[in-house]
Amino acid sequence: MEPANNSWTVARFFEGSPAARAIYDAAERMASGLGPMDVRVSRSQIAFRRRRGFAYLWRPGTYVTSDIPLVLTLALRRHEASPRFKEVAHPSPGVWMHHLELPDSSALDGQVQEWLREAYVAAA
Repeated sequence: MEPANNSWTVARFFEGSPAARAIYDAAERMASGLGPMDVRVSRSQIAFRRRRGFAYLWRPGTYVTSDIPLVLTLALRRHEASPRFKEVAHPSPGVWMHHLELPDSSALDGQVQEWLREAYVAAA
């Protein structure tokens, strides 16, 4: 599911970080189980998209010192006050970006799957 005309691939994005790649693979399986989506890879993140992006994965260690291999950012139409989120930003009307640290793939549980489903539906 990697974009054709892009020098950034999933493999290149995760070079040197097999732990982050394993978490990504679990997140991609979870997201692709919801239905059709596009995967777009850039230098800074990987986006899961429908008409709009609904989930973004990025490596915090690229920007700051961090032991967390991967962060999942979910675009929801509402603020979810779960303490699981490291931060919630409100960049524009009707969009709240929820940042969830993923120390390993076990963090991708049923609750995350429901939030991912909500974001997926909203991105149609």
